[in-house]
Amino acid sequence: MRSPLPSPLTLPLVLAALLAAALVWLVWGWSPEPAPDPKQSAAQTGRSVATVPGRRVPGGQDGAGAHRRLELAAPPTGGDFTLMSVDGPMSLMDFRGKVVLLYFGYTWCPDICPTNLAIIGQALRQLSEAERERVQVVFVSVDPERDDPARLAEYVGYFDPSMIGVTGDGAEVAAAAALYGAAFRRTEQPDSAMGYLVDHSASAYMIDANGELHATLAHATPPAVLVAQLRELLSEGGSRAIGTSAARFDQ
Repeated sequence: MRSPLPSPLTLPLVLAALLAAALVWLVWGWSPEPAPDPKQSAAQTGRSVATVPGRRVPGGQDGAGAHRRLELAAPPTGGDFTLMSVDGPMSLMDFRGKVVLLYFGYTWCPDICPTNLAIIGQALRQLSEAERERVQVVFVSVDPERDDPARLAEYVGYFDPSMIGVTGDGAEVAAAAALYGAAFRRTEQPDSAMGYLVDHSASAYMIDANGELHATLAHATPPAVLVAQLRELLSEGGSRAIGTSAARFDQ
């Protein structure tokens, strides 16, 4: 059974508060973190990567009721998947010819998602119109119980109107997350009106115009770094040969 959605005025107010908090954190609290270590991630348990969460990131929030940021559950390989958007089924293959920025999270996320989506939105606004037409941001909800396509469209629209939000049933979301090593787990919050949180990893993924995983980006990668990487990839026609670990959409 879906949790009741807030009134039409509640979501904008909540998002405004979260964005304000994210901007304050960016100014006063942000410090870079190293990119995910595939060897360290590979040391995780060998069970299903999407249903078994990664470990908590050292230095992340802790304690009862805390929202935790997780390490990747496994080294990302990439690949195509199909989930539901407000306009119907959407596959990553639909964006062949564009650079895709992919992120896994959920709309009820109190901190991690608003921070990263605000940063990505800032980066998009620094691109030229021609550059932006060649970039697509896709936000995958790992909380399909509460996030339907309509809610996702409203949510991502506050960060940038070009962003697309998608989700599916539990098995479909888990399969998509497994391709990119994304970790997530539900944490019950019986004393909260939200009912539960979803701890999750916070990496973003840059996928080139040929459908290959180009880079895995650390949590809160600065807008200037995102812009530089996007422009470098776009200047090369949107693709660049990388190692054999990446999976093309058509494989």
